[in-house]
Amino acid sequence: MKILLAVDGSECSDDVVEEVAKRPWPADSAMRIISVAETLPSEVLSLTPPYREDVEKAARHQAQIIVERAKTRLRESDARFFPISSTVVVDSPKDAIVEEAERWGADLIVVGSHGYRGPERRLLGSVSQAVATQAKCSVEIARRRRVDEDEEC
Repeated sequence: MKILLAVDGSECSDDVVEEVAKRPWPADSAMRIISVAETLPSEVLSLTPPYREDVEKAARHQAQIIVERAKTRLRESDARFFPISSTVVVDSPKDAIVEEAERWGADLIVVGSHGYRGPERRLLGSVSQAVATQAKCSVEIARRRRVDEDEEC
């Protein structure tokens, strides 16, 4: 089984990594971790090219740290027997996750949900929902258990 794990460094994402690390996966499974450094919004594109490049470089670096943290946790888990690869992409997360799953031939995409509602959801969009509706493979959306109304991911 080829599993694409999408991570963004949030608490929800960390919970998804923990969940994946605890599961018994088939012996022939392979894991690919992706983190997407978002492209700059059009309002910011008027920035000078050197500044825009610095912002993109910093975002890519942060995404790489997130991927390495997830990779380390998975290698420490009982599921450490399968190969783990990773990639960092600069793009829209909604598009990049689906495109990477298709390119790599994923059987399953695992992604967390921040659980935004109302205006936040309309403003920020839902990466997990977009992935679920656009992916050609199975998608698991992991949600964080609610402890308090204000702590939902």
